[in-house]
Amino acid sequence: MDRKDFLSGLLPLAVGLPAIASGLAAGRPLRTDDPLSVQIPPYLKQGDTIGICCGSGHIDAKEIQPSLQVIEGWGFKTRFGQTIGKQDGMFGGTDAERAQDIQDMMDNPNIKAILFARGGYGMVRIIDKLDFTGLVSSPKWLIGFSDVTVILSHVHTRCHIATLHSKMCNSFPDDFAKAEPVIQDCILSIRKGLMGELMTYTAESSPVNRNGIAEGLLIGGNLRTLENLSGTVSDISTEGKILFIEDVEEYYYNLDRMLWNFRRTGKLDKLKGLVVGGFVRMMDDEKEPFGKTHYDIISSHVQGYDYPVCFDFPVGHQKNNYALRCGVKHRLSVTEKGATLTSL
Repeated sequence: MDRKDFLSGLLPLAVGLPAIASGLAAGRPLRTDDPLSVQIPPYLKQGDTIGICCGSGHIDAKEIQPSLQVIEGWGFKTRFGQTIGKQDGMFGGTDAERAQDIQDMMDNPNIKAILFARGGYGMVRIIDKLDFTGLVSSPKWLIGFSDVTVILSHVHTRCHIATLHSKMCNSFPDDFAKAEPVIQDCILSIRKGLMGELMTYTAESSPVNRNGIAEGLLIGGNLRTLENLSGTVSDISTEGKILFIEDVEEYYYNLDRMLWNFRRTGKLDKLKGLVVGGFVRMMDDEKEPFGKTHYDIISSHVQGYDYPVCFDFPVGHQKNNYALRCGVKHRLSVTEKGATLTSL
């Protein structure tokens, strides 16, 4: 091959590199070959640094101190982002400040995981401002739940990278040693998730469960947030996967409407399994009550399918909110004795 042919062969590659970068920034997936192939970020080891920032609601440094004591007690280092202590209305800084904080942490090679300090609202306002090129080339764990479901879903769909759905800084007890055992266990499950340990959870039997065994990538999060992502570049594909859902302070008719969205968009059609977490402080309209519980509503929407369904799983806006590795293969077993979910 002469020099001319060699250089002409390099030209498509050179043109393609910026196209890949701009595609990630715009929200287009880097890979479309295998939606069930997900890259797992390196598990953490002692001495690694976890960055802490606000992508949604605001929080001050004092509120984060209990979480720092625990995390640093595990042998990790921590680093505050610029948004800790900032406030712009209900947000942890302006949209530009929050986006830049996340961007800096994703692009910093010394930060091995990013823990969002709290949920609230605001991630959807900045998700399209983020460039995930650095995260794809050097994956790291993104950690949180509730409104953080936005970025967890986006990273799963567009970058094919695993994340950790778990409690955040504002959920750590003031005194870990005096906290209830279930709260301690949930906090410790974050460390297990980040260090690559086996994660197995159980739920008691329920008359509305549907027995069966399934294996697939585990995805999901806050149901209202997932519904709001429908039709966007952050929307999730549920085909061949185990879906988990949870929510808080929603009207029952809203829950029914959200699940109609999932049915009409095909998200319930080809699941391997459904894990129903906490639906906490749900409400009914006093003047026009819907008249059904979340057990009734969810059961009615999945009655035409045959995959296993587990209710009352320990995830959601509640004390027993255990860490789950999203995008990692799991095995779900639902029997008369209860349900078990295990990372594989």
